[in-house]
Amino acid sequence: MSEPQETSQSLEETPNRRKDEWKSEEIDQLATALSLSQAEIKGAKTSSVNPFFNSKYADLNAVMEACLPALSKNGLSVIQGNRFCQTTNGFYVTTTLMHKSGQWLRSEIRMPIGGKKDAHAIGAANTYGRRYGLAAMVGIAQMDDDGNGATDRAPRKNSDYKTGVQA
Repeated sequence: MSEPQETSQSLEETPNRRKDEWKSEEIDQLATALSLSQAEIKGAKTSSVNPFFNSKYADLNAVMEACLPALSKNGLSVIQGNRFCQTTNGFYVTTTLMHKSGQWLRSEIRMPIGGKKDAHAIGAANTYGRRYGLAAMVGIAQMDDDGNGATDRAPRKNSDYKTGVQA
């Protein structure tokens, strides 16, 4: 059984990174199990509302509910963690997909820390990173207009998020 290798470097820091830092030597069994899982996974439900942007989105729980039963059924599990890199001053969320055989695949996303850069900002960046990382790793489609919070676009003013009609 191969173990994930710990690394203090991000994708950004290691343009010529070694393949074994981001996946096990073999991933054939993991790929088969993921393919079977993806055949069962439906899109994540947009059940949360962002009142600031008057938008609906699939939150982390919806993404997890959409994929964990199928992943588990096929011998797959997910762990997610985070780290701060002093070299790049970056906050990273790491997602590792593991198969019961010991095979694994890892992805990492650098998340911006907005606002006051306090615990709330770290928590929000972590939650966004976990949601995006998991959805990308297992191929979940999300109807997500909540990502507007990560842009410079101003929030919609008094519009109905269902119709888009300005009030």
